[in-house]
Amino acid sequence: MDNIKVLLFVESRYKLHRKRITQTIETLLMQQNVVGLVEVSVAIVGDRKMRKLNKKYRNKDETTNVLSFPLSQGEAIAPSGARDKDVLRLGDIIMSYPQVIREAAKEEKLVDDKVSELVTHSMLHLLGIHHE
Repeated sequence: MDNIKVLLFVESRYKLHRKRITQTIETLLMQQNVVGLVEVSVAIVGDRKMRKLNKKYRNKDETTNVLSFPLSQGEAIAPSGARDKDVLRLGDIIMSYPQVIREAAKEEKLVDDKVSELVTHSMLHLLGIHHE
């Protein structure tokens, strides 16, 4: 889809299926009936960077699998609302690749499947849809 811009940053040593990340995001946005121009950033980092972010933003001195930083706090985003210059900027997803590998091995999943699962989970958070 031309109306979805995924800004993807991957530390060079991590090998993953970039197109699948974009496809996962596009599919979720279609399922949630989000229309118009949409932008989201995804960063794949190491445990050290993730630990620093987790400590800074969640006051937890440990790594975690994924963090999401929505640009809009609180209620769910209306499919056509909360736009800046006709672009719905959802926020940032940051994922620890070493954590993803460990979790995928533990759960006996492919790494790309685990990445897609965490991207989907994080996108729902960016859209204001939270789990219990």
